[in-house]
Amino acid sequence: MPELPEVEIVRQSLSKKIKQKRVKKVIIRNRNLRFLISNNFKRNIKNKKIINIERISKYLIIHFFEGGYCLIHLGMSGTLHIIDNFNQSKFTNSSFYHSPTLPKKHNHVVIEFDTFKVIYNDPRRFGFFEFINNEDNLKQRFKHLGPEPFNKEFNLNYVISFFKNKSKDIKSFLLDQKFVSGIGNIYASEILFASKINPFKKAKSLNKNECKKIILNSKKILLKAIIEGGSSIRNFKDISGISGGFQKQFKVYQQEGNRCKNIRCLGIIKKKITSNRSTFFCDSCQK
Repeated sequence: MPELPEVEIVRQSLSKKIKQKRVKKVIIRNRNLRFLISNNFKRNIKNKKIINIERISKYLIIHFFEGGYCLIHLGMSGTLHIIDNFNQSKFTNSSFYHSPTLPKKHNHVVIEFDTFKVIYNDPRRFGFFEFINNEDNLKQRFKHLGPEPFNKEFNLNYVISFFKNKSKDIKSFLLDQKFVSGIGNIYASEILFASKINPFKKAKSLNKNECKKIILNSKKILLKAIIEGGSSIRNFKDISGISGGFQKQFKVYQQEGNRCKNIRCLGIIKKKITSNRSTFFCDSCQK
């Protein structure tokens, strides 16, 4: 599943192309995504002008001049492809984890503009599209999420207070969107390695300095991943044909069996499966 950096790259790609453009036509080929696309969806966004594309956590939010918002979540395998009507690029994919060109199957939603179209492709159909009428409802839609790592609310007092008397391990908390939103399995492993914290350590046992490290490294690693264009785990290329580059800087994720990259550490990167998720960590320097 795309994490915060990957969704931010998608947002940037979309913003360059669809901002200040007006939706001309909407085609729904399959309403049966994670949530059923409403019968009113086409009517709600047709002929509306896009004035902004925002990202909240792992969600994309399209703002319309006439009011209302289109919420998009890419799920496990969803990708957005931009197809120019008159100059079709070799690469169409503005998303991650899939073919750089538009696949022939599983094109569920098509949003047409004057000279191009945006196509949503999703083999597993865990993504969704949702229209939200007003700002109050938009805020309500995200009230279950914790602060993003870049938010000023994600601070030392918040983290210490949240972890108080909590027996769950720290890795699980980094994946818990109610605690902090936007972090997934890749970046949770990298953040904990940079912080030299064992992923299975109980949250309540973390000291003040360890909490500081988690806050700092969450911001640092996610920002670096955005700058690098995200992590291309498979064969992703963006609409310019450029792959994300952060996977080249993985210290622990998918590095099982390799020597630890920390200076003077002789440890080996281990992999452990918990709750059907892979956790990567150094068996020596992550205490």
